[in-house]
Amino acid sequence: MNMDLLASIIAQTLVYSAPLILTALGGVFSERSGIVNVGLEGIMVAGAFSSVVFNLAFADQFGAMTPWLGVLVGGLAGMAFSLLHAVATVNFRADHIISGTVMNLLAPPLAIFLIKVIYGKGQTDTIQQQFGYFDFPGLSKIPVIGELFFKNTSLPAYFAILVAVISWFVIFKTRFGLRLRSVGENPQAADTLGINVYALRYAGVLLSGFLGGMGGAVFAQSIAGRFAATTIAGQGFISLAAMIFGKWNPLGAMGAAVFFGFAQNLSIAGSNLPIISQIPDVYLQSAPYVLTIVVLVLFLGKSAAPKADGVNYIKSK
Repeated sequence: MNMDLLASIIAQTLVYSAPLILTALGGVFSERSGIVNVGLEGIMVAGAFSSVVFNLAFADQFGAMTPWLGVLVGGLAGMAFSLLHAVATVNFRADHIISGTVMNLLAPPLAIFLIKVIYGKGQTDTIQQQFGYFDFPGLSKIPVIGELFFKNTSLPAYFAILVAVISWFVIFKTRFGLRLRSVGENPQAADTLGINVYALRYAGVLLSGFLGGMGGAVFAQSIAGRFAATTIAGQGFISLAAMIFGKWNPLGAMGAAVFFGFAQNLSIAGSNLPIISQIPDVYLQSAPYVLTIVVLVLFLGKSAAPKADGVNYIKSK
């Protein structure tokens, strides 16, 4: 395998990993607070839709900064959309799985309806300002390593990796993280210590919405380039699997997301690789989703979720 091909595989893997990393981190925050969030797919849809609409509307004004501002807009849209899940599970004590499923079912048709209202058709135009490839000044000049990891690479991926490191620090090294984990493990005990269980669960879900919306925005502006009904097609569920595979740890979720990003990349670029090119395209395209199911079957029973994950809390009088 030549150096150029290896560098291309690494770069494309990072491109596909970035939205998965951000969305999986969102799932970590939500479930560490005790709220199961299977609605990550719907949150990604909300983020992708809002970022593309913003990009199309303001690309002329903001130029190259538009995709990054679109990520922020997508995060805020995801946060607003996740508020539905927070209200349903925290205030109305709805079943977490049902609430998340409703979000997944609601987001795509709502987005398509709004697109038809705004643009008069079933999908948006292709955005003009997308995340391109980036060369890190200085680092890209390092022999071998620079060419593989820091030249013609994905800047959103390194942003997502930085967010993963910060998330690990917040969850395991700060007072907020300790309280968030205590609420997810034993909300009754946390309540007796004066911790506001409801507020922290809201925080966990809203953070998951913000990060998941950012993930959807990155996907739409770096891979899809537009928004349609099939723009987000399973990436939220893959992120959920990455979170479980990573054992509800931000760094573990990041590593699992990179693994799934590599699988997605193989489904696209496998035709250029020795041996793998002999595998029929239909099998390569289904590989990421098959791997997701396999990982869930093999690791779901062995991974220990927070003890109060999915358990509604009723404050005692």
